[in-house]
Amino acid sequence: MQLPQKLMLLGSGELGKEFTIAAQRLGNTVIAVDRYANAPAMQVADYSEVISMLNPDDLERIVNQHQPNFIIPEIEAIRTEKLLEFEKDRGIIVIPTAKATNYTMNRDRIRELAHKELGIRTAKYAYATTLDELIAASEQIGFPNVVKPVMSSSGKGQSTVGDRSEVEASWNYAIAGSRGDTQKLIVEEFIEFELEITLLTIRQWDRPTLFCPAIGHRQERGDYQESWQPADISPERVQEAEAIAQKVTDALGGAGIFGVEFFITKNETIFSELSPRPHDTGMVTLISQNLNEFELHLRAILGLPIPKIEQLGHSASAVILAQDHSDSISYQGVADALTEPDVDLRLFGKPDSRPFRRMGVALAKGQTIAEARAKATRAANTVKIGK
Repeated sequence: MQLPQKLMLLGSGELGKEFTIAAQRLGNTVIAVDRYANAPAMQVADYSEVISMLNPDDLERIVNQHQPNFIIPEIEAIRTEKLLEFEKDRGIIVIPTAKATNYTMNRDRIRELAHKELGIRTAKYAYATTLDELIAASEQIGFPNVVKPVMSSSGKGQSTVGDRSEVEASWNYAIAGSRGDTQKLIVEEFIEFELEITLLTIRQWDRPTLFCPAIGHRQERGDYQESWQPADISPERVQEAEAIAQKVTDALGGAGIFGVEFFITKNETIFSELSPRPHDTGMVTLISQNLNEFELHLRAILGLPIPKIEQLGHSASAVILAQDHSDSISYQGVADALTEPDVDLRLFGKPDSRPFRRMGVALAKGQTIAEARAKATRAANTVKIGK
């Protein structure tokens, strides 16, 4: 494929920022689009647009203005039927495909594909669009269970429900955290897992599907707090995860990186979720691999070779979280965090903060996973978000 290409990024957070940097290193032009100004990717992109991506007229306007070769969704709240139109009628390549984007922007569709169409083991689940339906679904699934919006990101709106008395609070929390224009929730069986992993799966246009070494991760409030690579799981579990990931991504088609999440139990590898783009837990690859997830995503999209994915040793990431609401951001403790060898930081440059908003990530290497995790956590805790 001839370079440069013009890439339109729908969603311009920290993952989009790193992707934009990777794209520009190979001479491409990036248009960063989001619902608010000065989003992280906008700070490094060639052009930026502030629109509601749920508004089809706004999407039509900016596509007509910029004429991109590729449209690359990075968030869920997009009018995906418009992407189908751009792909079919305009010949614009949507990543991974417009159909796959339509499937994966909603947890219900990807769950139905995996469980009902492909016969893949998932947690038991049910749906609800009203509080009464949520009560009935929770009682059907049993307690404890997990309640999530079908459309959200970074764990927003997700909670674990211990008993009947907590259902109404989980409804309110999920609706508040939902993206898009739907009030549909999913209720899932609570899985007693030993480990959660992300398997970064790289689907190429005309070459074999590739996999990064499995990434372990830990969540709080439904959002990732730390990740590490490689995950401590058996080769048999890795093979099971790779087979499931390939089955699902082959059904979706297209090209690019997919973040495929699994629960690893004592006896099973259970499919959890899938994102058709770089994954937040995959930020560890900024220090752990010769090619990070953003570079891999770009190469797959553009049909460029990926001759080798090399894991560079025990590595970890830990998130840097805000504690307060502020629209005047500063960072303290950066120098102290960087005094330890094999530690690095990514500060996202978000224009405002709120409690538990992810504002940066610490990256570290160590002689063991435990050492790498401890170093990353120390560095993340050293950086404070000021006003």
